[in-house]
Amino acid sequence: MERTDPIIHNTADCLRVSRVLSSIAGKWSVLVIMLLREQSMRFGELKRGVEGISQRMLTLTLRNLERDGLVTRTVTPSVPRRVDYELTELGHSLAEPIEAVGLWAFCHLTQIENAQTLYDARA
Repeated sequence: MERTDPIIHNTADCLRVSRVLSSIAGKWSVLVIMLLREQSMRFGELKRGVEGISQRMLTLTLRNLERDGLVTRTVTPSVPRRVDYELTELGHSLAEPIEAVGLWAFCHLTQIENAQTLYDARA
């Protein structure tokens, strides 16, 4: 169904949406969300699954995702202490559109790389 009424954007709402998108669109956030979509994982498993991420950046990414309500952190008292991360219902609802965008990027990778090469040659 085509939309006929004009979309009126409230600047304050746009800023709020922009902050959310900035938080979830970072490369580390996207990779962590995609890893957690199938199962919960421990910190070390996530670190091994996200090539190139530092321990500090993974910690910050997980904290931000938890703060946004996308990831839960479960501590199991044991020796050593066990900490598991998993997507919340909200996080799972985000994984699907992220996967779709990733698929779109994969399907258009050659076109994008060609456009970048042409642009760089002109610059």
